[in-house]
Amino acid sequence: HRVRRRAGAAGGLDAAGDRRRRPFRAPPAARFYGRRRRVFSFRLPGPHEVPPALADRIQREVEDAADEIAAFTGELVRIPTVNPPGRHYRECADRIGEELRRIGFEVETAEPAPEECSGPAWPADCPRRNVVGRLPGPLGGNGRRLHLNGHFDVVPAGAGWSFDPFCGKVENGAVLGRGTSDMKGGLAAAVFAVEALRRAGARLRGTVEVSGTVDEESGGFAGAAWLAETGRISPATDAVIIPEPFGARRVSVGHRGVYWFRVVSEGETAHGSMPFLGRNAALHLAPLLEAARTGWAAELAGRRTALPVVPEGARYATVNVNGILGGQTGGEAPSPQVPDRAEAVFDRRFLPEEGGLDAVREETARWVAECAAEDPARRYRIEELMTVEPVVTPRDSLAAAAVRFGVREALGTEVEEVASPGTYDQKHFARIAGVADCVAYGPGILELAHRPDELCPVAELADATKVIALAVAAAVGADPGG
Repeated sequence: HRVRRRAGAAGGLDAAGDRRRRPFRAPPAARFYGRRRRVFSFRLPGPHEVPPALADRIQREVEDAADEIAAFTGELVRIPTVNPPGRHYRECADRIGEELRRIGFEVETAEPAPEECSGPAWPADCPRRNVVGRLPGPLGGNGRRLHLNGHFDVVPAGAGWSFDPFCGKVENGAVLGRGTSDMKGGLAAAVFAVEALRRAGARLRGTVEVSGTVDEESGGFAGAAWLAETGRISPATDAVIIPEPFGARRVSVGHRGVYWFRVVSEGETAHGSMPFLGRNAALHLAPLLEAARTGWAAELAGRRTALPVVPEGARYATVNVNGILGGQTGGEAPSPQVPDRAEAVFDRRFLPEEGGLDAVREETARWVAECAAEDPARRYRIEELMTVEPVVTPRDSLAAAAVRFGVREALGTEVEEVASPGTYDQKHFARIAGVADCVAYGPGILELAHRPDELCPVAELADATKVIALAVAAAVGADPGG
C-alpha cells in the first residue's frame, strides 16, 4: 500500500541481467491478494432479505430526491478540489460533513500531518482534510458494519471543454463538470442512498459509514490509506462499497497491480561542440524507450488475465512511458552541453497471474540490464515510485451480493461483474484495514473520467442511488419503521 522507493542499477552496476528468466504462469488462488496484513479466513452469511414494500418505498424516495441528488453533485463540482495540488479540500469535506450531519450521522473530520503519510508531499497551504460519518442503526450498533467510501479530489480540467469544467450545472438531463462521474456523483449517491433509507422509515440493524477522502488520484495515501492506518476505517468493517464510475449496471471486483518506476540514464557532460568527449544520457535513453515499445510490449501482449478487466485491451499486461526528461527543457537560455542525465517514467500494469510484485520487479531489472549490456557506455539506474499489488474481491463477497440484489431489484437486470484497468482505494481497504470484502459500484460514464466535457446523467445518478440504498438495506439489514 505504500509508495516504495528503491534505487537499483543496471549496466555494470548490478547483476540483474544474470537472473534467469521467470516463466509466466498462473499462481495459486491464494497469491491473488499478494502481501496481506491479515488472513481472511472467516465467511459472512449472505445479504438480509429486504421486505418488498420497504424496497418499493426506498426506490420511490430516491425518485423523489433525484433533483436533490443532482444539485448536491453540482455543489461538490463547484468546489474545485483539483489534485495536484489539492486545494479546497477543507471546504469540500466540510460540505459533505454538513450533509451527513443533517441526515443524522456522527461526523469527524481529520487531517494527517505530512510526515504521517508515505505518498507524495503536498504544499503547506493545501491541508488534506478527510471526513467520516457513522450512523449506528436504531436497532443497535452491534450488527454488521458497511462502509461507503468515495474520494472528492479530481484531476486537472485540461483543455478542450465546451463548458466551464467547474460549473456544476444541470442541463439536458445531466450534471456537467469535472468530477461528476469521477466521482463526486458517486459520493452524492452514497449520501442520498442513506437519506432515502431514512425517509422511507427503514430501521437499520447495523452501522453504516460514509467517508469522503482525498488524494485518490495520486495514490490515496493521505486519504483512505491514512484513515485505515489510524483506525478510522475499522478492521471490524464487514464490507465496503466504493461508488467509482463503472455505471449503474456494473460492479468492479478488483484491479490490476502497478509498478511505477523511473529509469535514470547517467552520462558525462562535455561541450556541445565536442560531444565525442562526453556520454550523452539522452541518446542512451533512446534504445531503452525503443526496447519498451517493441520488446517489452510484445512480451506483455501475450499475458491475459482471467479477471474481467474492462476495456478488453486492459485484460493484458501493459507498460506505458508516462514522461521523459533530459538535458535542456526549453525553459532556460541555450547552453552548449552534452546532457549528463536523462530519465523516463514507466507505468507497468501487471496481472494477478504474473506472480506478484517481486517477480515484476525482477523482470524489469533484467530488461533494463539487457539494454545496458548492449553498449558499455550506457548507465541506467531504477528508482521505484509507487507499487500496488493486484486485488481481487472474494467470490462470496457480501458487498457484491448486496449490489447484485440492488441491481436486480431496482433495474430488473443482472449486474455485470468487471475489474478495473487502473487502481482505486480498494487496495488500502484490503491491505491496511484488512477488509477484503470490497467492491466498486457507482454512477457515471467510465470513458468520460479525466476527459473534457465530463458529465453524469441524472437518471444514472438516481439508478445507482437506488441500488446503493437497497444494497445497504440488504447488507446490514433493515426493517420497516413502525
